[in-house]
Amino acid sequence: MRFFTFSRFMYQILRKKEANLAWIQSQGLLAVKLSQIFALRPDLLSIEKCKQLQTLYGQASTIPTENVQNILKSKASMKFHDSIEWFDDTPLAAASVGQVHRARLKTGDEVVVKIIKADHKNKFQKDVYRMKRWLKILILFSPKLRKVGNPIALLNHVEDYTLRELNLNNEIKGGNKLKQIQSDLEENFPMPRLKFPKYYEELSNEDVLVSEFIDGITLEEGIRAQNLDWDYLIELFRIHGAYMFGVGTFHGDLHPGNCIIDKDGNFVFIDNGAICDSPKRISLSLFRFFEHLSADSKDDAYEALLALAESRPSENKIIKFKGKMSDIYDGFEDKSVGEQSLTEVMMKTVRAAVEEAGADFGEEAFPIIRSLMYMDGLVIRTHPDVKLIHEMGPSLDEFREGLGLGKEILV
Repeated sequence: MRFFTFSRFMYQILRKKEANLAWIQSQGLLAVKLSQIFALRPDLLSIEKCKQLQTLYGQASTIPTENVQNILKSKASMKFHDSIEWFDDTPLAAASVGQVHRARLKTGDEVVVKIIKADHKNKFQKDVYRMKRWLKILILFSPKLRKVGNPIALLNHVEDYTLRELNLNNEIKGGNKLKQIQSDLEENFPMPRLKFPKYYEELSNEDVLVSEFIDGITLEEGIRAQNLDWDYLIELFRIHGAYMFGVGTFHGDLHPGNCIIDKDGNFVFIDNGAICDSPKRISLSLFRFFEHLSADSKDDAYEALLALAESRPSENKIIKFKGKMSDIYDGFEDKSVGEQSLTEVMMKTVRAAVEEAGADFGEEAFPIIRSLMYMDGLVIRTHPDVKLIHEMGPSLDEFREGLGLGKEILV
C-alpha cells in the first residue's frame, strides 16, 4: 500500500458516508484487515460506519468456480481428491484470506473445505513493510504514539495473525491447543458450551483445510437477527475471558464471523489459526483492573494499572494519574454501553496510564484489548442498555475462584 493509496484508504474509513468496500477489498489483505480493526472503534467512527465495516468479517469477494477447481487440482493432496464424494462449487462463506465450501466425504461425513484464495503473502508483506516505514518516521516526531495506541504494535499484531492465517495447518494446531486447554480446565472451570470442529488432518495441508460441517449460524447472523439473550452472550465472555485472563493463551481473532452457534446453542470456535499469548503481568493487571472496576472500587482499579509501569511512579505522578482516571470514570458505573462505549473509555485509560503513570502496555496487550473491543461492539449491537462492567462481575469472580487468579505475585 503506497502513500497515496493509504491516504485514499483513510479517507474511505473516516468520511461520514459509507466506505467503498469493493475498492477496499481490491487493495489487498492489509486494507481489509485494517478495516476490520476500525470496525471495532466506535470511539473513532459512527456506529453505522462500524456496522458497515463489520460486514467485511464474512462478506468478502469470492473466487470464480473455475479458479476454485484449479486451486484444488494444484494444491489439494491426492488423498483429498480420492476421499471427496461431492463438492459444492458455490461457497458457503468468504473472508479476506479464504473461502469455505460444503462437501461430503465417501465415508458419508458432511464437511467444509476451506481454500486459501491466492498467493497473498508477498503483497501483504510488502504493504506492511511500507507502512511500518512511514509509521517509524511519524513516531520520530510523536514518540508517545509508541505507547499510546501504538500503531507499530497494531501493525505487528495484524501482520502476525494474518501470516499465521495464510497457513491452514495453523488452524488445526490452534484448535487442538485451545481444546486441550479446555480439557485441562475441566475440573475447576468447566466450559460445556464451548466446542471445536473436528479436523481431518490427513486430508488437509497449508492451502486446503477439511473440517466438520457445523449445523448452525454464525454469531454475526445471530446479531443481525436480534435473537440473542443477554444471559446467553455473557457466557461467551465467561469462556473467552477464561482463556484471556486465566490462561493467557486465547483465540486472537474472535470476531462474530469466527464463532458459530450450533443447533444445540453451543459456541463453536472456528478460524483458530491466530492464537495469541499474553504475559501474566499484562493479563493479571487487566483482570484486577476490571475486577475492581466491576465492584466499584475505582482507586483499587487504578492501582492495578500501576503494575504495568517499570517502577512505581512518584507520588505527584500518581495523584495526577488518579485525577485523570477519576475524570474518565466519573459516572461510568451508571452508563450503559450505548451511552458510553467501553472501547472509548479503554482508549482514554491506556493514554492516561501511559502519559501520567509511565505504564507500558506493549505489543502483548493489544490482542486482549482488541478482544474486549469485540465484546464491546457485540453488546452495542445487541443490548446497548447493558452496563457491561457490572455484568462482567460474576464471571470475574469465577475467574478468581476457578482459575486461581489474583494469587500470583507480579514481578
